[in-house]
Amino acid sequence: MEINKNFTENAKNDFHLVVKAREGNQKAYADLMHRYKDSIYFMVLKMVNNKEDANDLTVETFAKAFEKLEKYQPEYAFSTWLFRVATNNCIDFIRKKKLSTQSIHGMLDEEGDEKPLQIKSDVLNPEESSIKKQQTQELKLLIESLPIRYRNLITLRYFDELSYEEIAQQLDLPLGTVKAQLFRARYLLGNIINRHNKDDI
Repeated sequence: MEINKNFTENAKNDFHLVVKAREGNQKAYADLMHRYKDSIYFMVLKMVNNKEDANDLTVETFAKAFEKLEKYQPEYAFSTWLFRVATNNCIDFIRKKKLSTQSIHGMLDEEGDEKPLQIKSDVLNPEESSIKKQQTQELKLLIESLPIRYRNLITLRYFDELSYEEIAQQLDLPLGTVKAQLFRARYLLGNIINRHNKDDI
């Protein structure tokens, strides 16, 4: 892959970090996120005019960008490409007025607020109960394909039904980190479920 000769030093450094990230270097991911997190946040904040949404969309922007990193072509600076991902993500959010891509098996309601997975029920007939059990088993199998830290978070939150605070205490993580990583975990799981559903069609 040939780098653009007109790149600034910053753009060249970004490109080298992208190459390392593609090879699985976690520090390279962290460096890229650290470098652009604030500027992405403030750009998003101007578009959505809500700090909580801006925080969520910033995390989601990096999640989407890192997931699509193989598609990045160095004819443009990484920062240009990243801001385009952020802008498109905001436009989608504004259009939908809810994070429908995060809604997996009832994890979020129509307003985009989190609600528990409706796995347990005492009023199901035997056939419904069997279907529900199968769906739960399928969901657990899909969760197994997540990286272990996200798998643990999903399990603690939705199967053990712990609060954010309890998870933070149990894993000895800052509350903000737990929320951000759960957001990322739901996004990844949503993509896995969408791919799984398409394969079933």
